[in-house]
Amino acid sequence: MAHPHAHSKHHRRPARSARLAVLVVAAVALAGTVVALVSRTADATQATATTTTMTTPRVAPVPFGVAAISPTDGSTDVTSDAVLTVRFTRPLAPGSPMPTLSPATPGNWEQLTPTTVAFVASQPWIPASKVDIAIPDGPQGVTGRLGGTLTQPVTAHFTVAAGSTLRLQQLLAQLGYLPVSFAATAPLASPQEAAQPQEGSFAWRWAEPASLVSLWTPGSPNTITKGAVMAFEARHHLRTDGSPGPAVWSALLADAAAGSATSDPYNYVYVSRPVPQKVTIYSNGAPVYTTPANTGIAAAPTDIGTFPVYLRYESQTMTGTNPDGSRYSDPGIPWVSYFSRGDALHGFVRGSYGWPQSVGCVELPPANAKIVYPLTPIGTLVTVS
Repeated sequence: MAHPHAHSKHHRRPARSARLAVLVVAAVALAGTVVALVSRTADATQATATTTTMTTPRVAPVPFGVAAISPTDGSTDVTSDAVLTVRFTRPLAPGSPMPTLSPATPGNWEQLTPTTVAFVASQPWIPASKVDIAIPDGPQGVTGRLGGTLTQPVTAHFTVAAGSTLRLQQLLAQLGYLPVSFAATAPLASPQEAAQPQEGSFAWRWAEPASLVSLWTPGSPNTITKGAVMAFEARHHLRTDGSPGPAVWSALLADAAAGSATSDPYNYVYVSRPVPQKVTIYSNGAPVYTTPANTGIAAAPTDIGTFPVYLRYESQTMTGTNPDGSRYSDPGIPWVSYFSRGDALHGFVRGSYGWPQSVGCVELPPANAKIVYPLTPIGTLVTVS
């Protein structure tokens, strides 16, 4: 009985070894499957990465440059309080040089955003002027935060709108060049608003003759305003044409900012043609001098109307043509103040005065003309009526 039992144990051992072998083989097979799966997954991932790298384009960095300028290049009728801005394609470096302006304008550049700067002026743009903007290139020019510079300089310009007649009158009145004064309702909101019309009112400084009062209209061009502009131009050694160009506006705004008003009296000349003819000089509304005078004869009458004195001589040789066609040449004519074309106030020796005798001028006794002359500077209005 013992032998068969021992024989039975001998046949069960190979079965256990076979199961172990099967497990080993299965494990190896499973490991191979996992390795294959991992390998295929890795290959697929690598292929996907390779595909992605090959199909995504590389974006070139935007070069440093000027993206926009406002007002745009060549703009006209730009308001005197407009804000000038320059926008770059990339952020500016701290402390970068700024654009320059011509003519030089008081103010400072301020950075609004990393890529945009604005010029904050301490005064308005001068009416009717041209402003040039230059943005320098190279190592000494405007610089980007990452070191970029402009490859070439950028320039632009704009033209400021002409100043308004109303604001011109307000400034002339405040500075004492008109027979009216101007009181603003409120102070300027900012220095940049100085060339813009302000809320306020005009008032006559004195009781002036009706012939002068009738010429005044706020906000409209008139002879009173032209004469005041010419007086201002003469005081500042500018061309006395009565046209308020950039030079006049620049000086006006500077005087207004400094409170530099004139202390000269406001004079006015009235030529009365009814016989006996005479000339009356008003100063600050009051008549200060009257003299007999001669106006033009019927064939060569003195121009009628109101005109500003535009040219003066202490002495001059006068030449011209008489109504009969003959020529005249009179040397040494004293104390000459031209007011309309060839018509002038001046001294001239006559046997009598008070009736038409000249060929257009207003003749005065020479001694009287000497008194009148300093009372008729450039811009003084002369009314012939």
